[in-house]
Amino acid sequence: MARSKRIGILTGGGDVPGLNAVIKSVVYRSTSQQGYEVVGIRRGWEGLTHVNPADPKGHEYLVPLDRTNTRIIDRTGGTFLHTSRTNPIRMPLLKLPEHVQAQAGKLREVSNGIVDTTPIVLENLERLGIDYLVAIGGDDTLSYASVLAKQGIPIVAVPKTMDNDVQNTEYCVGFSTAMTRAVDAITRVRTTLGSHERIGVFRIFGRDAGFTALYAAYVASVRCCIPEHEFNLDRLVDLLVADKRDNPSRYALVVMSEGASWVGRPVQEYGEADLFGHRKKVSVAEAFAHEMEKRSGEQSVIVDLTYELRSGDPDFLDKMVATAFATMAFECLDAGAKNRMTAVKNGCYTDTEIPDPSRGPRRVDVENMYDTDRFRPDYATKKDLPIFMMKA
Repeated sequence: MARSKRIGILTGGGDVPGLNAVIKSVVYRSTSQQGYEVVGIRRGWEGLTHVNPADPKGHEYLVPLDRTNTRIIDRTGGTFLHTSRTNPIRMPLLKLPEHVQAQAGKLREVSNGIVDTTPIVLENLERLGIDYLVAIGGDDTLSYASVLAKQGIPIVAVPKTMDNDVQNTEYCVGFSTAMTRAVDAITRVRTTLGSHERIGVFRIFGRDAGFTALYAAYVASVRCCIPEHEFNLDRLVDLLVADKRDNPSRYALVVMSEGASWVGRPVQEYGEADLFGHRKKVSVAEAFAHEMEKRSGEQSVIVDLTYELRSGDPDFLDKMVATAFATMAFECLDAGAKNRMTAVKNGCYTDTEIPDPSRGPRRVDVENMYDTDRFRPDYATKKDLPIFMMKA
C-alpha cells in the first residue's frame, strides 16, 4: 500500500488566540480524506533544527496529531505545539545540539559563530517523511517559510500576529481578540483616571506598525501615536492637557505603539538582539509620561497593554478566521500548490504568495488613515474599503 502523505504543522513566534483552532482544523480537514496524516512539530522552527530523527528521544519535537488529541484544543488559547523565536538561518553553533554541531561542515557560517542550518532542516524534513508543511506565524516565522519555499518545499503559511502587519493580507489571526481586550482595558481604566483626574498613557504592541494603537484608538475615540509618524512632543502634551480640561470627568487618554517616537527622540532599545535582529524597546509610554509631567505638571497612569492581550481564548472572529485559514491551507496543499499563504484581500478570503521578507512589515497608510495634526485615526468615509479599512 502507498504511504500516506504526511503534513507537518508548526507555530512560531509569539502565541496569539486562535492558533489551536488552526491546528485542529488542519487535522480535521486532512483526516477527513484518505491518504493524509498530520504530525505536529513542537517549538516552531526549533523542532526542525534540533530534532534528531535517529534518536528516539529526539522525537520530543514531534507529536502525531489526530481527531482525538486535537478534539478540544480550540477551546483554549496559546499553542498546543508550543513555540519559539528560532531563526534557522542565524543560529549560534555552540547552542545547537551536539548531533548538529557534529555536522558543522554542512553549514554555512553567516558570521562569527553564527550558522545557517537550512541544510539540516531540509535533511530532517526528508528523513521524517514530511511531504508538506503548514507554518503558522508572523513576519519572522514566515520569513523562514519563504526560504524553504525557495528550496522547493511544498509549504503553505497561515498569518498570525496581534500587530496585523503581515504583507499580502488585511487580517492576521489574533488581531481581533487583542483589540477586543485592549478596548475593554481602556474602557475599564477610565473610571480610575477620572477618579484621580489623571492622563492615561497606554503602551500597546506594534514594533514597526501602528495597527494595534490605531484601531484601539478608533473604537475607544482617543488619541494615538504610531511608528509610521514621529509626533511633536509639545503638541501632544498641549492636546492632552486640553482634553483633560474640557472633559467633565477631568481625564484624558493616549495609546502608543511600542515603536512610536517623537521628533528629536528616536526609538530607544536595550539588551541583545534576538535571532531575527530585534532588541527590546524602552517603554515610550513611560518616557512620554515623564516628559509630560515636566512640561505640564500633569500626573499620569501608565498602562502596559502587551502580553495580557495575547493570552486566553480567541474571540468569535479569530476562531472563525483561524478555521477558514486552516481549511484553505489544506486545500492549497491538496491541490499541489507551493509557496502560498492564506489571506484576506479586499475583505475576501483568498491565497497569495508568502511575502518576500525584504519588504518588511505592512504599515499604516498614514495619509488616508491617520490625522497627523490631532494624533487621531481618520474617521472620514470608509465606503468601498475592506472591513479593516486598508487594502493589502
